[in-house]
Amino acid sequence: MFSFLLVIIYLAFISLGLPDALLGSAWPVMYTQFGAKITDAGTISMIISAMTIISSLNADRVIHRFGTGLVTTVSVGMTAAALFGFSLSRSFLSLCLWSIPYGLGAGAVDSALNNYVALHYSGRHMSWLHCCWGIGASLGPYVMGYCLSYHLGWPMGYRIIGGLQILLTTVLFMTLSRWHNTGSDSSVKTNVLSLKEIFALPGVKAILTAFLCYCAIETSAGLWASSYLNVSRGIDAEITVFWASLFYLGITAGRALSGFVADYFGDQGMIRIGEGILVTGILLVLLPLSDTLALIGLVVIGLGCAPIYPSVIHSTPDRFGKENSQSLVGVQMAAAYTGSTLFPKLFGLISNITGIGIYPVFLLLIAVIMIVMIEIAHR
Repeated sequence: MFSFLLVIIYLAFISLGLPDALLGSAWPVMYTQFGAKITDAGTISMIISAMTIISSLNADRVIHRFGTGLVTTVSVGMTAAALFGFSLSRSFLSLCLWSIPYGLGAGAVDSALNNYVALHYSGRHMSWLHCCWGIGASLGPYVMGYCLSYHLGWPMGYRIIGGLQILLTTVLFMTLSRWHNTGSDSSVKTNVLSLKEIFALPGVKAILTAFLCYCAIETSAGLWASSYLNVSRGIDAEITVFWASLFYLGITAGRALSGFVADYFGDQGMIRIGEGILVTGILLVLLPLSDTLALIGLVVIGLGCAPIYPSVIHSTPDRFGKENSQSLVGVQMAAAYTGSTLFPKLFGLISNITGIGIYPVFLLLIAVIMIVMIEIAHR
């Protein structure tokens, strides 16, 4: 059932996606103004990722004390402040410092809202929630591109997104009473588990490995797709860039479509459907078929990725208990961000030795490990 609060949650997840691709869009212009190297974007990205992991690991304690609504409000406000801080920065060190609240805010929002929706709403809303993230992630570069194209400058791009975040913070603050909880959720007795207690739960190690593998697939597939198709397959760069963008569109569109059938198939059913589509897409890229099928395979990989992540999160209260879900979701987010941060770089190191042609084999190997781990956790 739709409610005003659910609309607010959707908007919050759009806002979570809005800043994610801003740095990549603006950095070719930014780095020359800061006297930095083009590779220094990796340093900022690593700081944001590290703070996000720290925030995710501690989210259950903070949410248990202050409640989902207040944590979400403050976290979005922190992100807004960080975006304005980026726009006002005059040194690379300043960018690095503002990356700290940027990452801390993002990790808390992600953990809080994912668990709240898993507890209170059906699987379809979890799919649509992550579809909203994709919408935000797509709109962010568009806003930045508009500002750069019309000579408004990259700081204006950050200020526009920061302004939207402030607007959302205001709406969240005005609707705090609608979250119906003080501390954690008033209808669910929650446990704040230590890492030792979390890892002692049956199936946790398997599901965390699966999360890490999923994000390794998603980020590695998207980052290296264009390079693989161009270098290994010899497809024109203009074509590969277009199809690589369709990979992300496949994820977003797939999650929108998944919402209509998620409640019918259930979480595990949606996960298995996604796994089948994902492996099919990887095989289309791997096998010596036509270039057209390889390009289509990339979109199919995106469609396969679409239902897996939301469905695994939504299944957390059922797998590990509602009272433990916030602790589990926080650690799952940390595992996910770890996979997103480390594996694209790991593939780069491997491809330096083997050549980039190893790309589909790398994806297939990680996909198999993910599938096995999810089945172990399900049992």
